[in-house]
Amino acid sequence: MKPKKPDNVVYSDEMGYHANITPYPTHVGAPVIKTDDIVSWKNIGIHKVNKEMESKFLELKNQYENLMKEYQYNEMVYNATFQFEPVVGEIYHLYKGINGKNFLSLIAPQEWNKEHLGTFRLNSDKKWILIEQ
Repeated sequence: MKPKKPDNVVYSDEMGYHANITPYPTHVGAPVIKTDDIVSWKNIGIHKVNKEMESKFLELKNQYENLMKEYQYNEMVYNATFQFEPVVGEIYHLYKGINGKNFLSLIAPQEWNKEHLGTFRLNSDKKWILIEQ
């Protein structure tokens, strides 16, 4: 049986006494090892990431809502009745007909007494852009 070394002695059979090369303090007079406050660092990081994600989510949500409005306007105009081929860049007015079916016209709302649903312009992508509702 080997003689037991005291607990405060840094010794191993392979390296011998090696207290001077350890990356940690080995005696009572050494500086105290303190762990970093990782919890607050993590909380700050989580808060910043959550804010960024929320901002991106709200931006995407806003884009989605605008896209759905554009889709609804385009569906409404394309499902309307018109007896002419619309010209890109021109302004057209959408009205509710007597039979409940929407129709597209060149006549402005102030020129006659029909229920005006919106004023649209046809862009080069054949998409109807709402100008006035």
